[in-house]
Amino acid sequence: MRIHFIAIGGSAMHNLALALHDSGNDITGSDDVIFEPSRGRLARAGLLPETMGWNPDRIHEDLDVVILGMHAKADNPELARARELGLKIYSYPEFLFEHSREKTRVVIAGSHGKTTITSMILHVMNYWDKPADYMVGAQLEGFDRMVHLTEENEFIILEGDEYLSSALDPRPKFHAYKPNIALLSGIAWDHINVFPTFENYSDQFRIFLESIVPGGSITYNSEDAEVRRLLDALQAPIRKFPYETPAYEVQQGTTYLDTPEGQLPLQVFGKHNLNNLAGARWICQQLGVDEADFYEAMATFSGAAKRLETLKDTPEHKVFKDFAHSPSKVQATTRAVREQFPGLPFTACLELHTYSSLNSEFLKEYAGSLEAADNALVFYIPESLEIKGLEPIDPEVIRKAFERDDLQVFTQTKALEQALNALGQQGVLLLMSSGNYGGLDLGAI
Repeated sequence: MRIHFIAIGGSAMHNLALALHDSGNDITGSDDVIFEPSRGRLARAGLLPETMGWNPDRIHEDLDVVILGMHAKADNPELARARELGLKIYSYPEFLFEHSREKTRVVIAGSHGKTTITSMILHVMNYWDKPADYMVGAQLEGFDRMVHLTEENEFIILEGDEYLSSALDPRPKFHAYKPNIALLSGIAWDHINVFPTFENYSDQFRIFLESIVPGGSITYNSEDAEVRRLLDALQAPIRKFPYETPAYEVQQGTTYLDTPEGQLPLQVFGKHNLNNLAGARWICQQLGVDEADFYEAMATFSGAAKRLETLKDTPEHKVFKDFAHSPSKVQATTRAVREQFPGLPFTACLELHTYSSLNSEFLKEYAGSLEAADNALVFYIPESLEIKGLEPIDPEVIRKAFERDDLQVFTQTKALEQALNALGQQGVLLLMSSGNYGGLDLGAI
């Protein structure tokens, strides 16, 4: 097919473009700005637009499909031309559904853990050489792409993001997939610029559950009260499989999972990751992987990219970088590190970077999220508030929101770097952000 991507530079969009290119399709694309690593990957495949910007001349009647990214606005000139010509226009979740109509769709959803659970499932399937199509939100060890599509594979495993699809398709992405097999890991309010109340946010998961194909299944975290509430009210003709955190213990910096065959040492740690593992096990069993084979594969799982990545690891000094930024993720990750290294001084450093985290009304959701750390630091760039159209935030407001009087608040990268270096080469440092701390050189910490 001849397929044109409007806003090809996005994380999911460029991976989908590469996957379709690998399958022999004729791919073109456009964007107004493309950053690394998308830029380099597209360039190596010969798919990087020759010039940045939107050009209606790129849209012509010979195109079979146009795929519209969330970055493109409703008045995009290429989109206007595609509509004028009556071309078939999909958001990328719509396209993935069309591709997988005849497949068994496995969708992993939840406010937290969905990338890790999807990664665990794919790792196990790959370990046992069980082929599947997939779309996941992080780069995985042993996988060239974050998206893989074929005609022949029976299963497609999709990370079910609740953010909106495109300017023409304002539904959350996971509403498009209509899963045969689904998982719901937990619900904690996020994306407040789109879902202004928790009730509105939670309702998107209700709609997701109701979209499961009749006769399908939902595997769900029974430890999450809001998930249980939705499942108790769900009357759909589907099977329900609850899961909970399995028994485990931590010995000298290693987490051991209790299994029928004895204790299994893991490369990942934290109660939230053990909970994720329990959900992944249920899904893998539905995909034909028995319990013993699942555990054998999981012993070699080292985690998804940007999730508790190890930057330094010596007996006295350990540095981790994690993508955590929402309150529930920050609290879970901080507690996990504290539990794993109880005898070492522990500093947690969070960057407020997203629309939600920089909203003064939402900040109170972070109350107690850094309590497990001996030292707590928060960094934000005041200019980011202006860019996002938000009111300035006083550092004292942040301290009160986190309910921690000794919280150190930084607004300049250099001052943050000096504070981190003053800690010395000892103890555990956890860096949490979906940004880059204003260009902080993490290698120098």
